Amino acid sequence: MNAGEKQRTPWIVGVSGASGTPYAAAVLRALLEAGESVDLVVSRASRLTLLDETGISFRDGHWQDDLREWLSRGADGKPDRFQVDLAGVRHWSAGDLAAGPSSGSYPSKGMLIVPASTACVAGVALGLSKDLLQRAASVTLKERRRLVVAVRETPLGGQTLRHLVALDDAGASVVPASPGFYAGATHIQDLVDFVAGRVLDAAGVEHGLYRRWKGGLGGGGTAAGR
Repeated sequence: MNAGEKQRTPWIVGVSGASGTPYAAAVLRALLEAGESVDLVVSRASRLTLLDETGISFRDGHWQDDLREWLSRGADGKPDRFQVDLAGVRHWSAGDLAAGPSSGSYPSKGMLIVPASTACVAGVALGLSKDLLQRAASVTLKERRRLVVAVRETPLGGQTLRHLVALDDAGASVVPASPGFYAGATHIQDLVDFVAGRVLDAAGVEHGLYRRWKGGLGGGGTAAGR
């Protein structure tokens, strides 16, 4: 970095194999719209989920094209709904344990895991670091940076609940992928955006993804911005 050049300090976004790839897409779009830099880690399992839920193959060698196609789609699967600028995104292969986010000396604002599978939750809680996603999460915790875990599973078994408590004790924010209806959802995208917005709330990132509660009843007839 040259003298006077601003240091890039990204949010690390990890996408695990749980169902819920539209949540990840909404978070990524909102981060980029907020002017944030993003380091993206897409696990091997999540690529199978992405293929199943969207028909998109996420390939390391063509990640920009694949990511642009993914983020341009709405939660209903319709293409070309959103325009995205990927200039702020850096992609790291999930198997690259020598990647920047694997070290505490690599600057970042924190990490968002969305969606987080129960296997991912267990790996992070136990410090397994079996891939870059888990390693980056362990680094985030040890460096006392923000870690937000958007767990997507139901019902939750006792073992997973204990792992989530361990993550909470370690300083992570656990955000279940549970959409609220008071914001006036009229479309599947509204429900997805509510969860994505709560993830970003936990990270302290400003956004306009849902209508916030203001203390008055009966205001849920229309979704924010729609």
